[in-house]
Amino acid sequence: MPSSSEPRTPERVIVFDLDDTLYLERDYVISGLAAAGDWAHARLGLDRLGPLMRERFEAGARQRIFDDSLAALGYPATPALVARLLAVYRQHRPRIALAPDAARYLARRDTGTALAIVTDGFLDAQRRKLRALDLFRRGVRQAVCTDRWGREAWKPSRRAFDHLEAWFGMGGACFTYVADNPTKDFVAPRLLGWRTVRIVRPGGLHVEARAVQADDEADRVVQSLDSLD
Repeated sequence: MPSSSEPRTPERVIVFDLDDTLYLERDYVISGLAAAGDWAHARLGLDRLGPLMRERFEAGARQRIFDDSLAALGYPATPALVARLLAVYRQHRPRIALAPDAARYLARRDTGTALAIVTDGFLDAQRRKLRALDLFRRGVRQAVCTDRWGREAWKPSRRAFDHLEAWFGMGGACFTYVADNPTKDFVAPRLLGWRTVRIVRPGGLHVEARAVQADDEADRVVQSLDSLD
C-alpha cells in the first residue's frame, strides 16, 4: 500500500526489472550455488561440490552446472538429486544487495514518482529476492512477478505491463521501464507507448545481448541509475 505521504495517483511511474537491473544476478547465482553446496556437504558429504559449481559458473557455464559438477566428483547425477539441488537453489534465502547506484536512486526519488517492479523467473525465487532487497520499505508500491500467471506471462508478454497500467489507472505515456535484457524486456512496453531505458551494468549476464529486432531496442542506454533522470 502507498504511504500517506505519497499521492494515490502519481505523476509518473518508474518500473524496474529486478535481475541485473537493481542488483547483480551473478550474486544471486553464487548465493544459490553456495546454498546447494552446503546442502550437499551436510547430506551427502560432498565438500567440494559448492566450490566446483562456483568455479564452473565463473568460467562461463550457464547450464548443467549441477549435473556436470556431480559427474566431475564421480557422484551419480540422478534426476532426483539434481531436482533436489535445484529446489535448494531456488528456495534458499538470497545473500544479495542492491547495487550502490540503485540504492541511491531509490532513496532520492520524489513524491510524484511511483516505483514498481516487473520481473521474470520462478515465483518463489523472485519473491525471496524482493524480500532480501527490502524493496517495499524502499518505496516500491507494486511488484509483479510474471510467473504468478505461468511461464506464458513471462516477457515479452505484455500481461504484467497491462496489469500495472490498470493498477495505477494511468496510460503508457506516464510509464518508464528500466531493464537490462534487450532480447525480451522492451518489446511489450514499447508497444504500449512506455519510455524504455536499458542499463548495461558491468558484471551483468546480458551485457553483450542484442535485440532480435531493431524496434525492440530501448530508447536510451545507461550504465548507472545515477544518470537515469
